[in-house]
Amino acid sequence: MPRELLLQVTPETAANEVLLKDYLSKQIKVSPNEIQHITILKRSIDARQKAIKINLKVVIYLKGEPFQETKIELPKYKDVSNAQEVIVVGAGPAGLFAALQLVELGLKPIVLERGKDVRGRRRDLKAINREHIVNEDSNYCFGEGGAGTYSDGKLYTRSKKRGDVTRILELLVAFGASEDILVEAHPHIGTNKLPKIIEDIREKIIEFGGQVLFETRVDDILVKNNEIEGIVTQNGDKIHANKLILATGHSARDIFELLDKKKILIEAKPFALGVRAEHAQELIDSIQYSCDYRGEHLPPAPYSIVKQVNGRGMYSFCMCPGGVIAPCATSPGEVVTNGWSPSKRDQSTANSGIVVELKLEDFKPFAKFGALAGMEFQKSIEQKAWHLAGETQKVPAQRMIDFTKSKVSADIPKTSYVPGTTSVELGQVFPGFLTQIMRQGFQDFGKSMKGYLTNEAILHAPESRTSSPVRIPRDPMTLEHLQIKGLYPCGEGAGYAGGIISAAIDGEKCALMIAESLK
Repeated sequence: MPRELLLQVTPETAANEVLLKDYLSKQIKVSPNEIQHITILKRSIDARQKAIKINLKVVIYLKGEPFQETKIELPKYKDVSNAQEVIVVGAGPAGLFAALQLVELGLKPIVLERGKDVRGRRRDLKAINREHIVNEDSNYCFGEGGAGTYSDGKLYTRSKKRGDVTRILELLVAFGASEDILVEAHPHIGTNKLPKIIEDIREKIIEFGGQVLFETRVDDILVKNNEIEGIVTQNGDKIHANKLILATGHSARDIFELLDKKKILIEAKPFALGVRAEHAQELIDSIQYSCDYRGEHLPPAPYSIVKQVNGRGMYSFCMCPGGVIAPCATSPGEVVTNGWSPSKRDQSTANSGIVVELKLEDFKPFAKFGALAGMEFQKSIEQKAWHLAGETQKVPAQRMIDFTKSKVSADIPKTSYVPGTTSVELGQVFPGFLTQIMRQGFQDFGKSMKGYLTNEAILHAPESRTSSPVRIPRDPMTLEHLQIKGLYPCGEGAGYAGGIISAAIDGEKCALMIAESLK
């Protein structure tokens, strides 16, 4: 009978199959030669003590016990070429997984993506980094795969109640992701590997009769008697269908404005906003692992930190070990930061959003915009930062201790943010209450993580696209819009997800509800 064990081992043992087999043979009192196979089910790091350990959950198969390698395979998709059509707006994780689920259910998705495919996006990403040119339809936020494609590919979610996380991870493995994502406590694909997986998902949708249309922006939604009739593209083309999944992401401001203009119910939603902090990865390793050198068997260390400051949460967000900071503006006249890591996380710097939770009352100066008040608050900070940094894609930056002391940094060293930085007192970028919280918060961070508060750390402003500033309300059971029949608000942009996994789960749920409604 195979045995399941929970154990703690050294990083060297966890990384070496021979050492692990020797260790386990002693635990179960058999010869190493008697162990036929070891399956690792879960792996995490315990860095609470100076001697770092790896937590493993394993299954041991001895010789003679039945063992068979299992291969994760895709579902049996149906040819949906002539099936009922469902419009899916947005080819991020919510839209793509909704489309895959529709195919599986025998419905034909028509996926409309305002941006380019993953390969075509690269030229526009180079343009924003090198030439400071922002393509409003193709950038780090818009294009095939959505914001996650070129901003890290983190797969960790705390939202276990949202749905079947394992199903999404297994689908990603079936499309080419490493099986490690099924094992790691904080799985991560990497910006360099995710595009190929996204491409393969798209090809599968097309292979079974779905459509995927790039550079096709939705300029209008056709509604009659409070029921969806279809959409109108930027070229004036009409696509008719009475079911529409709206999965446009947290930065599609024109969609929020369109819904507001058409008096389709939306509401302001709190979000978080702050800066992106960059440290040397070696420093974060030394803090987290309590060592001068982490060695070859430990990954670059992440960190997660939360503080309450003046009644507000201030916390790390989308932490990228061995990563870089990227320019994520979606319109000229604004600057926005985000972070990403390659699969190996082998860059010399670590960065994280450090953000403060906002409340609806913070948007009162923008009350005239109604449900778009939070969006206008967000936009005003991004535009102010653009102006203060020199009206290019350079961002305002400040050394961390200088920021806590309201002191303009005499110089800013070169950081991983390719468009460059301008030394600015960041108190000029943010409202006073937000600046005050962050100044105190960084000092509190320094007390919890000795060495974190350093003038060698550089703050880049702003980190403003943490989540949608708008929620599109829907029925909690049917997932249909409260007012418009056939409209299914979905994913991050609608306010119902917070990352690749939760967005993908939400996309599947919307597809399932559509299929249920058609029975």
